[in-house]
Amino acid sequence: MADKYIDIETLKYLLYDVHQLEEVLDADRFVDHDKESLELFIDAVKDFSDRELFPFIKEMDDHPAYYKDGEIIVHEQVGVMMKKGGEMGLISGTFDYDAGGLQLPMMAYTASAFIQDAANNHLPGYAGLTIGSAELIVHFGNKELNDKYVPKMLSGEWGGTMCLTEPQAGSSLSDVVTKAIPTDSEYYKISGQKIFISGGDHQYADNFVHLVLARIEGAPAGTKGISLFVVPKKRFDDKDDLVPNDVTTVADFQKLGQKGYCTTHLGFGDTNDCHGWLVGEAHQGLKYMFMMMNGARIAVGRGAAAIATAAYQASLQYAKERPQGRKLTSTGKKNPEQGQTLIINHPDVRRMLMQQKVVAEGSLSLVLLASRYFDLKETLQDKVEIEKYSLLLELIIPMVKTYPSEMGAEAVSNGLQVLGGYGFCTDFILQQYYRDIRIFPIYEGTTGIQSQDLLGRKLLMENGKALQLLTEEVMKTIQDASKYDDIRSYANRLGEKLQLTQKVIGSLVTYAKKGDFERFLSDATPFMEFFSTITMSWIWLEIAVNAKKSIISGSKNHSEDFYESKIHAMRFYFKYELPKTTGLAEILFDNEVLTIATEKEFLG
Repeated sequence: MADKYIDIETLKYLLYDVHQLEEVLDADRFVDHDKESLELFIDAVKDFSDRELFPFIKEMDDHPAYYKDGEIIVHEQVGVMMKKGGEMGLISGTFDYDAGGLQLPMMAYTASAFIQDAANNHLPGYAGLTIGSAELIVHFGNKELNDKYVPKMLSGEWGGTMCLTEPQAGSSLSDVVTKAIPTDSEYYKISGQKIFISGGDHQYADNFVHLVLARIEGAPAGTKGISLFVVPKKRFDDKDDLVPNDVTTVADFQKLGQKGYCTTHLGFGDTNDCHGWLVGEAHQGLKYMFMMMNGARIAVGRGAAAIATAAYQASLQYAKERPQGRKLTSTGKKNPEQGQTLIINHPDVRRMLMQQKVVAEGSLSLVLLASRYFDLKETLQDKVEIEKYSLLLELIIPMVKTYPSEMGAEAVSNGLQVLGGYGFCTDFILQQYYRDIRIFPIYEGTTGIQSQDLLGRKLLMENGKALQLLTEEVMKTIQDASKYDDIRSYANRLGEKLQLTQKVIGSLVTYAKKGDFERFLSDATPFMEFFSTITMSWIWLEIAVNAKKSIISGSKNHSEDFYESKIHAMRFYFKYELPKTTGLAEILFDNEVLTIATEKEFLG
């Protein structure tokens, strides 16, 4: 096991210096919080993660969750996570005081959850899904549903899930067939099956509150006919005692990674006695679910960034301890009489470590930026500003979910390579991180779905206003960076890439204008990579500008070496990552069509 899973100094630097958490605290909603109180909260989460999460990550991989006699058996630390998480406010953190929450800024909550994810990515999801389902009840449920279920969910006594996927309907939710039949009472009879339900059952919760998408009998076809229901594993009877609600744990899924985070197959209404209560209005279920999806997609990006961070720390430690080979001299020859050098001194190892660093730290900065936009749109009073940050958030969300997931997997792969043969062995944790992170490009909408959302919806919404707003933010950073001689050239390069972006988008939009939307979206995933890479160059230039200002001002918040390391990372990103967009642009400009199905089949 590695000794370290996170660089807490970098986390706090990005949180306070780069993304200015204290500005967000000016909002009336956060009047009870200040930097000092949030520091205490974050430090408490770090201490909790050191003691109760990080020491168990390998053990949870070695002893996966499993199905036995109609229930899922999980590691005992799941019970600790839910109990302590409830006590510490790790579940209730962002909820209103009226709901029993702490009214934390999303930025502060994201930072605390990032620490937990980096310590042990198998555990926080149990609390995370409970948070998501409780949010749906709080935002859209009536007072009775709130009073019955939310308090025990936020305390960690009860778990929660979101049940979307069905055996015949994966991402295509318009094909959901789970039924909801009205009764003479206030509840509906629910029948159907849901699969891939994360945290769907275990022995450390007294009850589970499932938020289930179902189609009321006689509802219209497609997504317009889907409603949302609270379907508890145990329901209250006439005496307010909990009784079984005909919700069955059918099986679990044994997975490539995240083996300690159970994934279940649930059955509803096998004996026609499953009661569900409508959340909000009928036929609005998918709308409600997706109104809460921004938080879920921030969480996916956050989790992937956290695993990439933990993998980088493990790789870095190994590289600093492992002697192998001799350092290459300027003459190109090695001295066999010289002792072995540590592998961190080999340029190619340093390249792989730097790639891990820029992906992990850049991804964290992107996730915190999304959290900042979330806080601003929720707390500002000016309608123009609210619209601005709402549009910016909507535009970057597909990248927030996708870039850390896809590039995080590549970064962890580089980490495994740093360890060489040992990276492939279970003696070291890199192989586990490699397996654990692979699910993140699939969670909450695959990369292909996110890419189509980015290109097909987000770039075009409000006649391109979101893209215009983001371009303005990037231009501010470019202008700021241009003031400094040693980073001006990077600002110029980013400006050139902005111009290239406009040309690429203009070329692709011609297909949409012709009504050829299949062709327009057929290369959405290469576009996602192209646009994300350029966006991340902005993220890194912003970090470098902040570091440069700190050096000039003589800031003592961090050492000069710390600030210089951030500028060096920016330079690495611009040299090794940003040039990839030239080749991606060539793909996107090419009008040859090779992936759209034709009468002839070439995949046989």
